[in-house]
Amino acid sequence: MKDHLAMGKKQLSDIATVTWNRRNHFYTPVVLAMLLLVGAIISLSLGRYGVPAIQVVRILLNRVIPLHKTWTDVMETVVVNIRLPRIVMACLVGCALSATGASYQAVFQNPMASPDILSASAGAAFGAALAILSGFSTFGITILAFLFSLLSVGLVIIVARFAPGLKVMNLILAGIMMGSLLSAGTSYIKLVADPSNQLPAITYWMMGSLAGAKSRDVVFIVIPLAIGLIPLILLRWQVTVLTIGDEEARTMGVNPHLLRTVVILSATLLTAASVSVSGMIGWVGLVIPHISRRIIGSKFQILLPVSMLNGALFLLIVDNVSRNLLQVEIPIGILTAFIGAPFFIYLIIKGEKVA
Repeated sequence: MKDHLAMGKKQLSDIATVTWNRRNHFYTPVVLAMLLLVGAIISLSLGRYGVPAIQVVRILLNRVIPLHKTWTDVMETVVVNIRLPRIVMACLVGCALSATGASYQAVFQNPMASPDILSASAGAAFGAALAILSGFSTFGITILAFLFSLLSVGLVIIVARFAPGLKVMNLILAGIMMGSLLSAGTSYIKLVADPSNQLPAITYWMMGSLAGAKSRDVVFIVIPLAIGLIPLILLRWQVTVLTIGDEEARTMGVNPHLLRTVVILSATLLTAASVSVSGMIGWVGLVIPHISRRIIGSKFQILLPVSMLNGALFLLIVDNVSRNLLQVEIPIGILTAFIGAPFFIYLIIKGEKVA
């Protein structure tokens, strides 16, 4: 009798756990989306020129539904033309980098995988430095950084394809090699650059910043981000299967090589688009997936959207600190490093798994 009662209690406990997990999987993204919306409205009201949050909402609604004007033209200009592109950019870049980090960590089965593991960031830095040295415009710098980011990862894939041994390991090693080579090239460009104008511009770009983000930049990265995110979202169930192991994935009808290639190409496109408009912003793609995994678990089908929302919210908060903490704006890359490095030290000291 006692055994039957114990078994019944265990079954009820299992059912309750499954129900809780399902509810958690549903409510967590909803709560994060609401926090992101509220955070965006608050961010639009913050700055050197303060705009009340209610006026921010009315200005935005006026774009859809004509309202009685209770705000000044200066308020509308600040909110729509200056702050809105930057805030949208922060959300898009944070979302993309976090999605890339979660994807790389899943397909490489490596907790230290990040968006720059295949030298995409190093390629973008080299392209941006070359563009600045050549006197390109701001938009030209973005274009060249984007193209060199894609080119560098393409070379990494080609090298890994023809190298003998494990393809995953070859990709990582080729990425390290290419990243080192491109970093050397960037250092040489900095050496020959004009120390009065070009060198400071290169250095500042590599620190990462969303200052001066325009609507044109948002339009530029929306299409690459959509092309990169859609396959990841559609294939998130197969990626969960891939994390179990290649052999198990094959038995369930998943082609590990093809899936890994699609995920890498999609994640590369996300990284290239993000870094080309924001500069070098590290740690987001490494830290945010780990935080999301601690909140929601390791199943990629739910980890991906939660990481995307967490990444957007995180970079939005960091950008607010960047532009409001001091009189002089702090580059975002510096702030993300200050946050990301101590977090990983905490995980190492605690001795917890990071995957």
